Amino acid sequence: MIAKETKLKGCFILEPKIFEDNRGYFFESFNQKTFNELIGQNVNFIQDNESFSVKGTLRGLHYQKREFGQAKLVRVIKGNVLDIAVDIRKDSSTYGEYISIELSEDNKKQLFIPRGFAHGFIVLSETAIFSYKCDNFYNKESEGGIIYNDNSLNIDWKLNEEEFIISEKDLLLTPLIQAQV
Repeated sequence: MIAKETKLKGCFILEPKIFEDNRGYFFESFNQKTFNELIGQNVNFIQDNESFSVKGTLRGLHYQKREFGQAKLVRVIKGNVLDIAVDIRKDSSTYGEYISIELSEDNKKQLFIPRGFAHGFIVLSETAIFSYKCDNFYNKESEGGIIYNDNSLNIDWKLNEEEFIISEKDLLLTPLIQAQV
């Protein structure tokens, strides 16, 4: 596996080594020891989540506050998504900046998002199965979020807004300036 740190400190793109032959493919999607060595931290994932979504579904931008913050390792099992990580660490030199990366069943890339980031994605394919590991348990009272169309971020979601499918809850999220980690 190869890990490349992004412009946002602590946020890594991971590319597995894929072994293909006439039967199909094989790759190691996660190895705790290798992962920790590659990112230079000790992250202990304790919860796995998976979602199924249709084209245009926009989930996010979500985060957990204070001691309930979550680091995530995300990947796509089926389909294609545009994945977004926003640095909301107020003391960070990249506060308010984001990265976007296409994750797909074909490229098998993963994104490690440390605590102190908001995260979201939009489905670009007809359907997608999205998987992520978390290093802390979800806590409903510690939910936070940034509205997808925050002007200070100016995220290009790659689809026309008319195609977006967004939950009522996510439509009520606040701007970045109100984010509380």
